[in-house]
Amino acid sequence: MTVTPAVPTTSAAAASTAAGASGSPYQSYVYAYPHKTAYRALPERPPLRGLWAGEPQHALSLYLHIPFCEVRCGFCNLFTRIGSPEGLTTAYLDALDRQAVAVREALAGDARFALAAFGGGTPTHLSAAELERLCDIAEQRMGADLQAVPLSVEASPATATADRLEVLAARGTTRLSLGVQSFIDREARSAVRPQKRAEVEAALGRIRAAGFPVLNIDLIYGIDGQTEASWRHSLDAALAWQPEELYLYPLYVRPLTGLARRGEPESPAAWDARRLALYRAGRDHLLDRGYRQVSMRMFRRAASPQATAGEYACQTDGMVGLGCGARSYTSRLHYSFDYAVDATEVRGIIDAYVATEDFHRAEYGRYTTSEEARRRHLLQSLLQAEGMEVADYRARFGSTPADDFPIELAAFGARGWLADGSGGRLVLSPEGLAHSDAVGPVLFSREVRRLMAEYEAK
Repeated sequence: MTVTPAVPTTSAAAASTAAGASGSPYQSYVYAYPHKTAYRALPERPPLRGLWAGEPQHALSLYLHIPFCEVRCGFCNLFTRIGSPEGLTTAYLDALDRQAVAVREALAGDARFALAAFGGGTPTHLSAAELERLCDIAEQRMGADLQAVPLSVEASPATATADRLEVLAARGTTRLSLGVQSFIDREARSAVRPQKRAEVEAALGRIRAAGFPVLNIDLIYGIDGQTEASWRHSLDAALAWQPEELYLYPLYVRPLTGLARRGEPESPAAWDARRLALYRAGRDHLLDRGYRQVSMRMFRRAASPQATAGEYACQTDGMVGLGCGARSYTSRLHYSFDYAVDATEVRGIIDAYVATEDFHRAEYGRYTTSEEARRRHLLQSLLQAEGMEVADYRARFGSTPADDFPIELAAFGARGWLADGSGGRLVLSPEGLAHSDAVGPVLFSREVRRLMAEYEAK
């Protein structure tokens, strides 16, 4: 399909590009575009059946969100609450079941899922029996074959118990992701993550014993008091378990989080420099030990199984999200429920979700224009180490990234953030990958920037 380019190249775009290219390397983690803070209540509450009518549904992604954790880490701004009063997880799963029925009715009869994930929060906050029910909802209500498609599940050390892991392994989980953040108790406390290394090691032992094909370990750099030596210590402790994947996250201090209430321990410039140095040290350490860089954050051990579906493309294929913190993507609308970080606000949203009987309509979201589709395609591709096939972009939009984003790409090139073009691919250089959290925001549209700036954190 050929669409007339609709990307402005104004002086305002040039100004925002220059600001992004010269500011902090840690502006925003772009894991989806547009960000949920650009979503707004949808007055017309469009029916899901109409939103999904005519959408390609042969390779959908299914995401189930569990908004409960045993503790809230100091850096966390995810949609989650601490603990769950008696009966709340049951009521939440009841609502998830009702939502699944409504969503499945809106999809085509031959809709097929290419991959699935349980996230949160902490999905393993649920009991073993509740995890069985969660899998039943995915399979029996939604029609996802968890034994045949990649299934990724997030866990914490305290909740990665043998009985829970046994259920997940038996139901087809291919990837178990453990949030560790640091193997040093002092650093874990500094990040307001109360855990002991002995608990982490015990959890990793149980995970390996359960036999998941892919173990992912999350680590964080930039913690107060963390040095390059202590960072390498955590990396080596993780590497001792030979994880198939490692995610290295820069620490962010976001509004309404525990760390935000503490205040900044060092100047922004010093913190940026320390995080960038730790990133480079971690990247080089993993590359030297046989890992391949997939993105700024993700590293995969050579010859490890890949825990994602090759036929699913995040740039073009739809996502079906269940749960009050989940998002769904169609080509025309990205939608979800209300979003908050404050504990009281989160509890209110969860209570409203649990009380909902009719899930046949979208509540919050943002409609997608042709311009935004271009931006999302470029973002979702360029921030991967393998970059983007320009021919794929041209086939979809009838133009090239250079046609649509000349100012932005010129700025990236001037900063040395683009690799030399070869083979028809647009690829970030190693230094460009290091600055992914500055590259991404430069490509946000003016309207998305405005909505994000006007969003009132709650």
